[in-house]
Amino acid sequence: MAGTLFDKIWDAHAVRRLPNGQTQLYVGLHLIHEVTTPQAFDMLAAREWRVRAPHRTFATIDHIVPTDTQDRPFVDVMAETMATALERNCRTHGIPLFDGPSGAQGIVHVIGPELGLTQPGMTIACGDSHTSTHGAFGTLAFGIGTSQVRDVLASQCVALSPLRVRRIEVNGELSPGVYAKDVILAIIRRLGVSGGTGFAYEYAGTTLAGMSMEERMTVCNMSIEGGARMGYVNPDATTVAYLAGRRFAPQDADFEAAAARWLSFASSPDATYADRVSYDAGSIAPTVTWGTHPGQSVGVDETLPDPRALDESERRSVEEALAFMQFRAGEPMAGRRVDVAFIGSCTNGRISDLREAAAVVRGRRIAPHMRALVVPGSQHVQRAAETEGLDEVFREAGFEWRGAGCSMCLAMNPDRLHGDEVCASSSNRNFKGRQGSPTGRTLLMSPAMVAAAALAGEVVDVRTWASTEERESR
Repeated sequence: MAGTLFDKIWDAHAVRRLPNGQTQLYVGLHLIHEVTTPQAFDMLAAREWRVRAPHRTFATIDHIVPTDTQDRPFVDVMAETMATALERNCRTHGIPLFDGPSGAQGIVHVIGPELGLTQPGMTIACGDSHTSTHGAFGTLAFGIGTSQVRDVLASQCVALSPLRVRRIEVNGELSPGVYAKDVILAIIRRLGVSGGTGFAYEYAGTTLAGMSMEERMTVCNMSIEGGARMGYVNPDATTVAYLAGRRFAPQDADFEAAAARWLSFASSPDATYADRVSYDAGSIAPTVTWGTHPGQSVGVDETLPDPRALDESERRSVEEALAFMQFRAGEPMAGRRVDVAFIGSCTNGRISDLREAAAVVRGRRIAPHMRALVVPGSQHVQRAAETEGLDEVFREAGFEWRGAGCSMCLAMNPDRLHGDEVCASSSNRNFKGRQGSPTGRTLLMSPAMVAAAALAGEVVDVRTWASTEERESR
């Protein structure tokens, strides 16, 4: 088949063209959680409808679950109500639920890949904006609203408008201390938070080809922050190797046949694109957001922007962001005080993220004024980290080691900022009030940068903070 991966998967799942120009698209995998489903299930019940394809629907509890203790009933009455509703609806409709007792509970965009539910060539929908994470496997993965969750539950289809495809190439080697999070922040900084409107992003180039699946997931996760409807990486040998042996992946001879089919979805060499953009990996520095959306960022060794140097259309938003953040134009990014450090989320709550952060903090202590949390993205990640002793590394450094969940990323749980605290966060959004306090301030950065900030009590360049092993080898 010729064309882009987007074209191939879209055409394979298109049911029909609707009168309004949208496409009725079949959904191969529907992931659900406790926040965007209660009303959708209520709408089904009101019409006495059943779930069309429960075998293609999988549920978890992640957004509202507390991370300090996950004993039931939850102390938060609303959280307990939502969790109970999801459990009841899953029983009623025969939907598998990955809750605490299952041993597979976690953030929906972490457990889908690690269980092997996410597979190349799929269309994947979830009532969560960061569903684009699954595009790392060569899928068309997109977030949907509650009414669309209802539609997919009832029909296994959703109506979407076709997209243009922008190919974003990143080539070369990343410098030490620069990670996948820095790559996607650099992309959003250049293209803007609305630059992807109407697009699907195809991430490519030698840098992406050399990334692990977990790194690719970080890049695809934040496609939505750049305005794109979805983002993906073409499937390759790295993709196939990751899926081998996963719980829901095909097994034995079936796996070989599936792998061949998966690889066939990759964009053809002669595929055409609506737009192309390229980046030099070597030019990307550890990146930190300074403002109130993910596009407002600078390299850690840069200074904050001066609104006077900008055109009028951008000047006002920069002035407002600097005022909210209590920062001044022209100040260096490094040295900004932080009060809270958060390592976790569907962007950076995987085992490789925790390893990178642990390498920075090993043998050290966080600054006296700091509050620091490490929240694994799933129970599987939690067990793997504890087997490696990473939990002890973080505890000895002064971090709190928590259970799996979304936690402080969006604060629909007890993990919140207070007042105008500044948080060094490995999550994906730095909007006003995102982390639970209307005046709280969020600085997005890589897990390693968050770890370094926790130690210093301020924004620092992780490249100047060698790991314990590196120090001892000198």
